[in-house]
Amino acid sequence: MDALSLLDAGLNQCAVVIDRDGGLLLALLTAGLVGGTTHCAGMCGPFVLAQVSARLERVPLSAMSEFRRLTGAAVLPYHAGRATTYALIGALSASVAGHVGALPGLRWLSVALLALAALFFLGYAARGVVSWLPKPSSLGGNSVQRWWGDRVSRLARPLFGNPTGWRGYGLGVALGFIPCGMLYGAIAVAAASASTLTGALGMAAFALGTVPSLLAVGLAGHVAGRTWRTAVARVAPAIMLVNAGVLGWMAWKLVA
Repeated sequence: MDALSLLDAGLNQCAVVIDRDGGLLLALLTAGLVGGTTHCAGMCGPFVLAQVSARLERVPLSAMSEFRRLTGAAVLPYHAGRATTYALIGALSASVAGHVGALPGLRWLSVALLALAALFFLGYAARGVVSWLPKPSSLGGNSVQRWWGDRVSRLARPLFGNPTGWRGYGLGVALGFIPCGMLYGAIAVAAASASTLTGALGMAAFALGTVPSLLAVGLAGHVAGRTWRTAVARVAPAIMLVNAGVLGWMAWKLVA
C-alpha cells in the first residue's frame, strides 16, 4: 500500500470517528476554548511571552517586519508540540480504558468516566457563577502538581534559549506534561471514548481550543489576554454547563 492510500485510509477513519463521536470532540474543543481563556492564558502565558521575546531578539532590526513579528508571536511549533503531547496522552488513556473496560464486570468504566467529566465541567461552571465555591488552587494534591510542574519546567528550560523550529516543538512537547485541573477533565472525557483514535483526536481538539487565548497573549501581551479572557468568561459558565449536559447525556445513553 502506497503513502497516498495510507493517507486516504487514515482520513476515512478520522471521518468515521468525527461522525460517530462528534459530540465528544465538540465538548473537548469548547472546553479547551473556555479553559484556555480562563485558566491557560494565566498559567501558560508566561511561557508564551518568554518564547516570543527570545524569538524576536534573534531577528536583526534590519530584517524585522510585521510578518516576522506575527510569526514570532504565534509560536506555532510550541502549540504543535503541546497538541502532540495531549494527543498521545488521550490515545494512551483511551486505550487503557478500552482494555480495562473490556474486562468482565468493568463495562461501566466509560459511563463512570463520562459522569466524572460531566461533574467536573458542572463544577467548573458553578465556580464561574458562585465565587465562594472552592477554587482549583485550594483543592488537595496541588503541592504534587507544583512539584511535577517545577520538574518539567526545569527540564525544558534549556529549550527557551532559541525556541524555534524543532526546539520550539520540543518545548511544547515537554510543557504539555505540566498538570492542570482542566487537563484532568479533558483526559477523563478522552478516556471514556475507549478508542485510541478518538482519544487522540479529542485531546488534539482540546489543544486547538486553547490556542486562541495564547495567541492573543503572544501577539499583544497579557493585556490582550485579559481582554479576551473577560469577554469569554461571561459566557464560560453556560458553555461548560452545556458540555456537562452533553457528557451526562452520553453517559445515560450507554446505560439506557
